[in-house]
Amino acid sequence: MNEENVTLDQLNPGQSAQVKKIHGQGAVRRRLMEMGLTRGVQIDVVKASPLGDPVDYLVRGYHLSLRKAEAQLIEVII
Repeated sequence: MNEENVTLDQLNPGQSAQVKKIHGQGAVRRRLMEMGLTRGVQIDVVKASPLGDPVDYLVRGYHLSLRKAEAQLIEVII
């Protein structure tokens, strides 16, 4: 299996990935983890808004909208 490390904002609708690491510090990092984004969790890209920001993700059975700036902090494995 070819594992490629990218950030969540680089994925397209229909793609899935697994969280490898949450970057950032303090409240931003803690808030992302409180939303269920922890190491090993599966993320599916559902759709992007018409202007491309924010993007809708499926995480742990619920939909989560993140801005591109927030998604850039999440390193994933495809």
